[in-house]
Amino acid sequence: MKLKKFHWTRILLAAVIVFFYIPIIYTVVFSFNSTRSLTTFSGFSLRWYEKMFSSSMTMSAIWTTFLVAILATIFSTIIGTITVIGLSKCSKPLRRTVNMVNDLPIMNPEIVTAIGLLMFFATMEISKGFMTMLLAHIAFCVPYVMLSITPRLRTLDPNLADAALDLGANPWQAMWHAIIPQLAPGIFAGALIAFTMSFDDFVISYFVTGNGVQNISILVYTMAKRVNPSINAISTLVIVIITAVLLLINLIPMIRDRAMNRKKEEEEAV
Repeated sequence: MKLKKFHWTRILLAAVIVFFYIPIIYTVVFSFNSTRSLTTFSGFSLRWYEKMFSSSMTMSAIWTTFLVAILATIFSTIIGTITVIGLSKCSKPLRRTVNMVNDLPIMNPEIVTAIGLLMFFATMEISKGFMTMLLAHIAFCVPYVMLSITPRLRTLDPNLADAALDLGANPWQAMWHAIIPQLAPGIFAGALIAFTMSFDDFVISYFVTGNGVQNISILVYTMAKRVNPSINAISTLVIVIITAVLLLINLIPMIRDRAMNRKKEEEEAV
């Protein structure tokens, strides 16, 4: 009975993996199709990649996407980290209130947040464009950064900062050298979530952008109205970049740990 249950579990797991990865493989394969067909593979060709790189509109959208995602990640990570550390020294009622307010953008549907930001920029008479998109991305990324760092901060010794101050550090040094290194895993996870959320966003970006500024999501939306295999080329490029980043994130710690273990073994041998 247990063997049969294990057998069906493996089949279900395989089916889930196939369901998630077949569309990705399909997209990559048809990005090299020689014709416009999205159902029949007629032959290997790089024409859609050439078209993508030769299109100023496509390259501008890719550049805007990465620039907004990187800047939003940097600013939201800094703001979220400082806010979480500051809240740890505040009273419980204030901390509880701020956490409840912080959860609102996460719980709200994106369309509600998008309309709210659109009305805010319109009320403040701010022209829509690159800056409004960046501000909007920072606004909805900060809650995710705080949500990622807060559990890590709760595991720290509350007297850590006081101990650093007693040893002669000023408040900035205590935060930078005593607290930040302990929060590094949470900060890194929050930064990755912020980058992913910004890179992937469509609804909010669509509402707050203007003056010809568009990211990859908006570009793909406009291209999806008609059959355009360049979408496959763009998607494949994104898949390759994300895969490379994930490999680096996983391989660098492994290489560093092996180097440290090798150094430790050499020191012990001496």
